[in-house]
Amino acid sequence: MTRNVKETFEDAKAPAVPPPASPPAPAALAAKVRTLAPSMTRSMQRVAEAVAHDPAGCAALTVTGLAELTGTSEATVVRTARLLGYPGYRDLRLALAGLAAQQQSGRAPAITTDIAVDDPIADVVAKLAYDEQQTLADTAAGLDTAQLGAAVTALAAARRTDVYGIGASGLVAQDLTQKLLRIGLIAHAHSDPHLAVTNAVQLRAGDVAIAITHSGSTGDVIEPLRVAFEHGATTIAITGRPDSPVTQYADHVLTTATSRETELRPAAMSSRTSQLLVVDCLFVGVAQRTYDTAAPALSASYEALAHRHRSTPRG
Repeated sequence: MTRNVKETFEDAKAPAVPPPASPPAPAALAAKVRTLAPSMTRSMQRVAEAVAHDPAGCAALTVTGLAELTGTSEATVVRTARLLGYPGYRDLRLALAGLAAQQQSGRAPAITTDIAVDDPIADVVAKLAYDEQQTLADTAAGLDTAQLGAAVTALAAARRTDVYGIGASGLVAQDLTQKLLRIGLIAHAHSDPHLAVTNAVQLRAGDVAIAITHSGSTGDVIEPLRVAFEHGATTIAITGRPDSPVTQYADHVLTTATSRETELRPAAMSSRTSQLLVVDCLFVGVAQRTYDTAAPALSASYEALAHRHRSTPRG
């Protein structure tokens, strides 16, 4: 029987996300803003951008003051605070004060990572390195460890795992399945949409299906996940948009951070780094849960390939 589609998806324009058990640490606030801003309403974006650009100034404002500064309403300010993970505006102000203190101490340098056509290669290296470090830090700060733990539990016990991804996300899907195969688990990566759907039909309870899509709206990835969801498999979405269409059919959502796209740094580059971090977290978590079988499997696969890495004596 088809499971009910998640009710939380019905109002994507103004997502009412319940706050977590404890508010995010100040260091995670900037990451939350960067990750969630693209999916916010325009008025909520103005609030989020204001607190991200001037945490010290906004920390000194009342809810009414911040509403007037951003040309929004007090209700919008409170909704934005809750979407960012804080029970109320008071908690957001405390986090802003903490973030401002960190920035003043020099732990949050503000540098421009835009790459120009005429940039020297040394500058390109430095800018890309900084941008990827920031993306990794943002992803780690915003990753829901409860959702991650639940996904690891499902993968460790799965009879079979199917992973769906197209383009750059397809390469990440292949990376995950290769890792799972190395520890003796049955896993398949599908980049062909027809093959993905025909395989998803075979899934059932006890199986896992994972969709990897930065935008969260890639139809060729959503369709097989929906089929897997409706056939009873545990479904996981790895996406940069926590309220996107793919999450409608996901039991667990793992959100990746999004760095700003530029002409020379398209979405495929900016999303891949964060997706690979999430994939690595899943793999290590599963390897921990299945260590008794994973360790011998890793050793056996290493030994099977060892001769290919030895230099061949010249005749």
